[in-house]
Amino acid sequence: MQWTRREFLMGCSAAIAAMAAARVGQLAFAEPAQPQATNEIFVQIFLRGGCDGLSLLSPYDDPHYRNARGTLALPLSGANAPLRIDQNNPSFNTSSFGLNSRMPHLRDLYNSGHLAFIHACGLDDDTRSHFDAMDYIERGTPGNKTTSSGWLTRHLQSQGGVSTLLPAIAANSAPPASLLNYAGAVAVTSPSSFNISTGWRYNRSQENYPFLSTLREIYNRSSINPLAPAGRRVTQVIDVMRSLGSYTPATGTTYPSGSFGDALKTVAQLIKADLGLQVATIDFGGWDTHEAQANSDGTGYLPDRLGILSQGLHAFYNDLAAYHSRLTIVVLSEFGRRLGRNQSNGTDHGHGNVMMVLGGNVNGRRIYGTWPGLHPDQLDKRQDLQITTDYRQVLSEILVRRLGNPKLGTIFPGLSAYNPLGIVRGPDLPPDLSANATPTDTGYQVFVPVIHQCR
Repeated sequence: MQWTRREFLMGCSAAIAAMAAARVGQLAFAEPAQPQATNEIFVQIFLRGGCDGLSLLSPYDDPHYRNARGTLALPLSGANAPLRIDQNNPSFNTSSFGLNSRMPHLRDLYNSGHLAFIHACGLDDDTRSHFDAMDYIERGTPGNKTTSSGWLTRHLQSQGGVSTLLPAIAANSAPPASLLNYAGAVAVTSPSSFNISTGWRYNRSQENYPFLSTLREIYNRSSINPLAPAGRRVTQVIDVMRSLGSYTPATGTTYPSGSFGDALKTVAQLIKADLGLQVATIDFGGWDTHEAQANSDGTGYLPDRLGILSQGLHAFYNDLAAYHSRLTIVVLSEFGRRLGRNQSNGTDHGHGNVMMVLGGNVNGRRIYGTWPGLHPDQLDKRQDLQITTDYRQVLSEILVRRLGNPKLGTIFPGLSAYNPLGIVRGPDLPPDLSANATPTDTGYQVFVPVIHQCR
């Protein structure tokens, strides 16, 4: 093959382009590693904005709840009455508990034994700031939002570097803080549109893509260029993404329309592509319900939002029926909402909340944790649901029993104990709570040739 001057110039800049492409640059230069410890798949769904857990899973006949919520309390009868579930936990027998009426899909998953709830759970820190709380949770260091990596990053790093073509994805425009500084993370909103960001002249169509063709040719032919392995990794990821085409979910599966349903479909498609995906993250926003949260008859904005969440999780889980034995899904939010209704018919930033764990190895059909009660003397600051379960305990149990990673001191610095609740099945490896169990830096090293003149 004879290269033109234009193609050579394109090849000279290929490494720089690979690094500049935010969605594939880090993956290209990630260090190789030993085979992964397990073939488990972990999916984190973060409800951005502070989801109201007392409307998602409500103690609907508790008099303190009804008095404080007023017209926002779920109706006790009619079409939008709560979907009662069996708590199967004596701590929660102080009242009846039910899912929002728009969540029949989650009730089905719960009753089938695949879904568990953890109530009065969350970040045990006094902050009511969205940004601080999300940083603390996703970095895994409550009280410290300057930590240079995310908890999922430290999990993956502590097991080695990138061991598969696509170890971690964020089904968003950028990776979240939980994957901060992980070299193997790729942000992708749609596999069919995945490519290298470059000038329009070099990225005209799927059939005529001279930039990628030249990049592939240069690196496939090179035996001495230190950038060749990195360049080949870039082209491999792009080629695989572009080969997937449009996605058709399993028969009978209906995802909700909108960005949340699209993100779920993207993750499902990449799981089914069997590229070695270990971790996926999805953001679902719109939960900051300070005003006009719901109507007195149980309809309105928040119930509709909860319905989208319920339908999406049900579709995603059923779409991946063949992967249930390997799949664990966690749903969480930065904090819950205040017990009392505000003057704008909404709820303000609170404290304790609900976490959900869904999967084929989940001991479902149970609400886990300890219910603190809703009497003013039992509330945090006499206004918010207390936290009786640290969110890190839930994630630690999944790390140890499902993901085969007991290095809890590395992943959650400062965690003092491992106290599994029995949410998931799996072996309890001896937990390593050592504070100095720092993972090896698996960041990328880059050699960029300096081109003084191209003739």
